[in-house]
Amino acid sequence: MPDYYYYNGNSSGGGFMASVPKVTRNLIIINVIVFIATLVNKEFMYATFAMFYPTSQYFHVWQIITHMFMHGGFWHILFNMYTLWMFGSVLERMIGERKFLIFYFICGLGAAALHTGVEYLQVQGLMKAMAEGSTTAAQSYAALKASPVLGASGAIYGVIIGYAMLFPDSKLTLLFPPVTLSAKWMVIIFAGIELLFGITGSVVSIAHFAHLGGMLFGWLLIMYWRKKGTLFDRN
Repeated sequence: MPDYYYYNGNSSGGGFMASVPKVTRNLIIINVIVFIATLVNKEFMYATFAMFYPTSQYFHVWQIITHMFMHGGFWHILFNMYTLWMFGSVLERMIGERKFLIFYFICGLGAAALHTGVEYLQVQGLMKAMAEGSTTAAQSYAALKASPVLGASGAIYGVIIGYAMLFPDSKLTLLFPPVTLSAKWMVIIFAGIELLFGITGSVVSIAHFAHLGGMLFGWLLIMYWRKKGTLFDRN
């Protein structure tokens, strides 16, 4: 554990957001701006900036990044930004602005990678069924290519596991159900639930493997920095 408290900014004046570390604050601002733009023209924003499967006619390479700033509704962005503010602020102050920015995007990219990898396996099964003449498989493949993936959740789940790795015994209380657990057990339970839902497909319209990808890459990156002894490097 470092013997310093990393903070870059002035907490006096400027309102609530002025007290939020710079990278976390800017990420929240960008997400809110993009959300407002989505409210203005949802069809254009989804087709252009949400992430589609690489063989989709809607896919563009920049979607690998831009989908992390897209959200599907008010509660979606509220939960993600609240969680980013709560855990991202602490994590950024501990590991510094540059490392936190790298960490955030690596988690988001890792989420996209695992989600797309799982989709690839699904596509292989669908293509085999299509070759055997299944019209249902063809419909499922077309639906998959037309379904956008969006949200900061993958990166946010990475931030949560990063916090839990730095403060494993800190107590966290869920709003519903009102259960208090240590951070390490909280993320283990979250990971188990996401894996269960991802494998069984019992909760649809949520990219469970993207959440797991963010957690996996967050864990790997923290472990890598710890092994190199650079987790709390100021530079």
